[in-house]
Amino acid sequence: MPRILISSGEASGDLYAAELVRHLAPLVPGLEVFGLGGDRLAGQGAHLLAHARELAVVGLLEVVTHLRRIRRVFHRVLDEVDRQRPDVAVLIDYPDFNLRLAKQLHARGVPVLYYVSPQVWAWRRGRLRAIRETVARMIVIFPFEEALYREAGIPVSFVGHPLVDLVQPAMDRAAVLRSLDLDPARPMVALLPGSRAQEIAHHLPRLAAAVRLLLGRRPDLQFALALAPSLDPHRVAAATLGLPIRLASGRTHDVLSSCAVAIVASGTATVEAALLGAPMVVVYHLSPITYLLGRRLVDVPHFAMVNLIADRRVVTEIIQREFTPERTAEEVLALLEDEGRRERMLQDLAEVRRRLGAPGASARAAEDVRQALSVGAVPLKKLDKTRVSGEGFT
Repeated sequence: MPRILISSGEASGDLYAAELVRHLAPLVPGLEVFGLGGDRLAGQGAHLLAHARELAVVGLLEVVTHLRRIRRVFHRVLDEVDRQRPDVAVLIDYPDFNLRLAKQLHARGVPVLYYVSPQVWAWRRGRLRAIRETVARMIVIFPFEEALYREAGIPVSFVGHPLVDLVQPAMDRAAVLRSLDLDPARPMVALLPGSRAQEIAHHLPRLAAAVRLLLGRRPDLQFALALAPSLDPHRVAAATLGLPIRLASGRTHDVLSSCAVAIVASGTATVEAALLGAPMVVVYHLSPITYLLGRRLVDVPHFAMVNLIADRRVVTEIIQREFTPERTAEEVLALLEDEGRRERMLQDLAEVRRRLGAPGASARAAEDVRQALSVGAVPLKKLDKTRVSGEGFT
């Protein structure tokens, strides 16, 4: 039976992996899938060797503190690869883990497809050499990535962004607000603090303070917090105690589609907001040492993915020291009260949506994987298949 390994280490990767398998399974009868992912991938019949929540760590120093656990998962995957060799491996984002895994898989002669590129265009371009040596094909979701890999001599397919198909609210604005016990006649501000525990710890106190300031200026405002399914709602509720913030677990698209303005932690959620036409303020905060170390390595003009796709500043970014309750409230009020600014942002977000490609990204990615399976193996250099120590995970 055809067998593939999938490795996705975060909530967004789990979503893309599940959609990939959903489209691939009808093309490949008897397909077996095992590897790393979350509830969505498991829901498509994949056997999980570890849950993505074991790997969802952000920040350089934070990764170090969880290194032993990550190392155990890494070797668990390799042991299973040695036990039941996959015909193809599909690695999804999560580059610090997956690029090391690609090296090990390549050494074993397992063809590697990499879906959702590491951000080599932002930092650590030296990774292009490792990708060229270990990855048979890159399957990328942003248009500017295709040229980068072609110039580096790496086989690449641009399939578009899978969220183009997936970002759909379940109901209209009035129904969403009523379901949250909010008033459809009043403006709602959406809060998206992130999907990881560390992001909640860094962002939520600042967002709560911004809400207090906004209520002081605009008592008519109401607030909904889109809670990632991976987060503990009791912990989030405790952090917002005393504030009129409705929690909406697993309803990001409903909340974004119904808001007047969104405050969004930099990441995939900014793309979701753009697809839904939600005016936004983008925020982010890391531990000071992590930020200092990372900032010296990053070489991009913008943090927010929306701005990178547009290749110009479309949305305001409030990063690190600038991320204060006062500045956040100020930017939200500007989008609520300056119609010209709001309209320009809506036009810019429409352009971002066009640049993300046509619907059908997951189906196109699945076809790339099917082709790799049908030829039996993607051409690779012959290497000694004995176990090679993974850099940083030995």
